[in-house]
Amino acid sequence: MKSKIISLIIIILFINNCAGTASRGVFGTGVSVALDPRSIGTQIDDSIMQKSLKTRLAIREKSYILSISTKVLDGRIFLTGKVNDPEEKLYITKLAWETAGVRSVKNDIKIKEKFNFKQSAKDLLITSQVKTALIFNKKIKATNYNIDTYKKKVFIYGIAQNSDERKEVIKEAKETLDVAEVIASIFLVEDLRIQKN
Repeated sequence: MKSKIISLIIIILFINNCAGTASRGVFGTGVSVALDPRSIGTQIDDSIMQKSLKTRLAIREKSYILSISTKVLDGRIFLTGKVNDPEEKLYITKLAWETAGVRSVKNDIKIKEKFNFKQSAKDLLITSQVKTALIFNKKIKATNYNIDTYKKKVFIYGIAQNSDERKEVIKEAKETLDVAEVIASIFLVEDLRIQKN
């Protein structure tokens, strides 16, 4: 009876270890290779992007290794974790957008600092004004841009159809009332590693 129980435990452990290894996929991406709809090449590219971003975050601040989680799927970067202030969050978003091959960035990083209603309201107003200006400008495809504002600094992330559109987006942001600085991470479609067919 004891030998049957020991054999059963060994078999269960063996099966669990096999399943655990298979679910890691290529380069530990966390998605099973058999169930992943991405090509092996895309999985490898995503893994390289993720490791590159993690390395650059660690170089910037060693505590990001534990406090920031990154995930890359088909060139889309997902960020979670906690940082001390909004400028850190925006800097991390900028680093993510500057990763070679990025298609989009979803930043769900939370801020630990105290909430300042007056500053937040002013930043929200600036963000709304910039977004509105982009929507009404016929030379700009506004849906391709994410806008964040912190202490009157406007951070723009996105993909421009051409260099004229990139210049137009930056110009609109700089002309917005109360904007102190514009920090842009705008790629051209032709510079993207992955393009829609």
